[in-house]
Amino acid sequence: MTRRTLLTGATGTLGRALRPRLRDAGHDVVAASRSPPSTDRADVEWVRTDFAAETGIRDAVSDVDVVVHAATAPRGDTESVDVRGTERLLVAAADAGVSNFVYVSIVGVDEIPYSYYEHKLTAERIVAESPVPSTIVRATQFHSFVHDILETIARVPIWPLPTGIRLQPIDVGEAAAAIADYATPEAAGRAPDVGGPEILTVRELAETYREVRGLRRPIVRLPLPGEVAAGFRSGAACCPDRTVGTTTWGTWLESAHRDRLAAGGHR
Repeated sequence: MTRRTLLTGATGTLGRALRPRLRDAGHDVVAASRSPPSTDRADVEWVRTDFAAETGIRDAVSDVDVVVHAATAPRGDTESVDVRGTERLLVAAADAGVSNFVYVSIVGVDEIPYSYYEHKLTAERIVAESPVPSTIVRATQFHSFVHDILETIARVPIWPLPTGIRLQPIDVGEAAAAIADYATPEAAGRAPDVGGPEILTVRELAETYREVRGLRRPIVRLPLPGEVAAGFRSGAACCPDRTVGTTTWGTWLESAHRDRLAAGGHR
């Protein structure tokens, strides 16, 4: 049965991976973004929304059956977007009679006192307490997120890193596939976590990156005090019993590196 599904954050890392998977599953996708692309493609319907500015939200959710809420602002005004924006979307979803509001969150938001995570946890609670039937699914960090961090230090002669932090990165396409499965008319409540196939320390992640890139930079332990770093070191951002993805960090990195070389990039 075809469903009309609103996807927020449709131009983000996860949103770009979710769009084709929702389409392939038979959804009529309404893709919401602050900056919709200039394109003539008719595979999705684009709507302009801004959760911080409170614009376009009701138009986006009009005549929608399911909402997949992937919009987030990890480096912006997280309270305005992730908390207040989610509240506004839920009000509109309630008025529109949405049957399932899928909220994408992060593994560890209830254990790591990082401000962005605290806002995601607040949003989770707002979703769960809303009259709109809902599904909350948490995922671990994407391979591309880890890669982008390591790229920022790639040219530095010595790599100071919090080597003891443990992560469980997942391929964004595999995460999107798992999340898309919950975009059904029936809400699932708190869904099982979605994690990558292996738990690695930042040192192990950096060593693999260094090997694939053919670099010789020394890795130096950077001590990070505080509860946030302690939470990541403890493995609170991991879900070892939920290894959904199958693409390892090394496999993903080698593929990304081949693509980079093919595009004329540097080693």
